[in-house]
Amino acid sequence: MTTPIVAIVGRPNVGKSTLFNRLTKSRQALVDDLPGVTRDRLYGSVAAEGRVFRLVDTGGFDPPADQAFAKEVHAQIEMALSEADLILFLADARAGLNPQDREVVNRLRKAGKPVIHAVNKVDGPEKEDAAQEFQALGVDNLHFISAAHGWGVRDLLSNILELLPPEPEEQEEGLPPEDQPAPPVQVALLGRPNVGKSSLLNALVGAPRVVVSAVPGTTRDAIDTPFSLDGKEYVLIDTAGIRRQGRVERGIEKAGVFRSLRAVERAHVVVAVMDAGEGLTDQDLKLVGQAVEAHRGLVVVMNKWDLLLGDPEGQRLVKEQLERLRGVAPWAPVLHLSAKTGKHLDRLLPAVDQVYEQYGQRLATSALNQALSEITARHQPPVVRGRRLKFFYASQVGVRPPTVVVFVSDPQAVHFSYRRYLLNELRKALGLSLSPLRLHLRARSGRRPGRSRTVVNK
Repeated sequence: MTTPIVAIVGRPNVGKSTLFNRLTKSRQALVDDLPGVTRDRLYGSVAAEGRVFRLVDTGGFDPPADQAFAKEVHAQIEMALSEADLILFLADARAGLNPQDREVVNRLRKAGKPVIHAVNKVDGPEKEDAAQEFQALGVDNLHFISAAHGWGVRDLLSNILELLPPEPEEQEEGLPPEDQPAPPVQVALLGRPNVGKSSLLNALVGAPRVVVSAVPGTTRDAIDTPFSLDGKEYVLIDTAGIRRQGRVERGIEKAGVFRSLRAVERAHVVVAVMDAGEGLTDQDLKLVGQAVEAHRGLVVVMNKWDLLLGDPEGQRLVKEQLERLRGVAPWAPVLHLSAKTGKHLDRLLPAVDQVYEQYGQRLATSALNQALSEITARHQPPVVRGRRLKFFYASQVGVRPPTVVVFVSDPQAVHFSYRRYLLNELRKALGLSLSPLRLHLRARSGRRPGRSRTVVNK
């Protein structure tokens, strides 16, 4: 299931980052459990009232003084309009209504996408009168807020949740039949600029399908390349290189980052490509964290391994650095290869196939509950308010990734450390050595159902 994307658009210094930080902090406690999960201002997740959406800061529209709308500004707007499910336009009450605000609002009006308009830096009802000039925009869903102080943000968030695409309804039990043709495996190549993603794609398909250049940032868009091998269908998605937030240029490159995020959301397996010559960087870890947070299958590729041939000390240092990945994605296989020479390239697609197989795995209910019983007996749940937590039973409710609901006496009382213990031990017990496992804790209501309900994630 694809997570909805909400894009914040507006001029510089209207408070987009402040609003972004206020909305995304609701998930801070959850993502702290995953070392390396990015908290960049560019994108983050928001969880509220049972819904989750991805929030994207597209950057300020700041064209040159002698040009009303530069090419880069058009690229940001068009990317937001094409990829986002909902647009959040933000203006500045203190700066007043700007002609550029009018131009952006007019473009958004023609986009055919739901749009919410908000005027920021309104610190209370008395300041709202001064911001009434924005009513001249003639728009619906106009909110007066203070992102810094939180005034009006709750109503804004409620409006966002109302306009998100509806969640797919749960399907009754019945996974796709075994003889149904498997869909093409969607594989997103993700990484910093100039780590060799395009070279890797060309080496896999055996043809120069994308431009390869030594200049960082050559790939400005996410490019889909369908191909087949040994009767299996794949779609390789080459994405724009993603740098640290401080190094992301305005305009076209930031728009490419926006589409790269969408590529991760629609992939089954993410191939995180890194440069062996540079070793593992903090930005590599953050990109891996994006795949983890999106619950995607993951293969880590240390490309340009040929640069370290004859350098055992360099190889040792890189392998030591890769141990940092164990805390972020302990299930992800790590490959050392060279797209340029072809060394060990033949290991990549088999690794993708193995990850994808586990990513869509069906779990036997008896084995799942036997594992839950043994795991909770081996390390008993904690005592909360004088009573020990009880874990009753578990049921698989989805695939891609395998998704399990565990019914417990008090879900809110389960500490994140015990939840992490359950997650890791269930993966081990169920043979999910190469796939993430999504775990939901719910309160038991009524008798144990005779039939389970299954949701199939696409």
